[in-house]
Amino acid sequence: MTDRPYNVLFLCTGNSARSILAESILNKDGAGRFRAFSAGSQPKGAVHPMALKVLAAMDYPSTGFRSKSWDEFAAPGAPVMDFVFTVCDSAAGEACPLWPGKPVTAHWGIADPAAVEGSDIEKERAFSTAARFMRNRISAFVSLPLGAIDRLALGSRLRDIGRMEGTTVAPAQAG
Repeated sequence: MTDRPYNVLFLCTGNSARSILAESILNKDGAGRFRAFSAGSQPKGAVHPMALKVLAAMDYPSTGFRSKSWDEFAAPGAPVMDFVFTVCDSAAGEACPLWPGKPVTAHWGIADPAAVEGSDIEKERAFSTAARFMRNRISAFVSLPLGAIDRLALGSRLRDIGRMEGTTVAPAQAG
């Protein structure tokens, strides 16, 4: 597809948890081949501290993140995206901006760990679970032969990745 690193944008409504986890994980696990970004349709303005704690515990980057609007990535001069993944069901249902370059898109819904109520241990478990599901999807993604697969087949493979363990979309609805 390209001789430069692939640009990947992870979208969620608040850009405080799942999309941040994905950005950090892909930037480390896909180093050199991918550049990950994250954004939200209605950014919360701050990254959830538990997301940063779990990233650090998993030995992923946990500093320098901010909750930002997806408008930044639709503006002139923004990096052209090769892939755009929604990681929450509400963002998947929203009308996204038109992305320059017509990136390949897919939905990788994972339950919102920030919505979990209970003890700190229960909240941390929810974030750890979300991070594990995201890491599994990203592992499958980075192993795809991107230069040797046509756009239609690639879209199908990316939707399959979105149906991996932990999906928030029932199999009959996915895809």
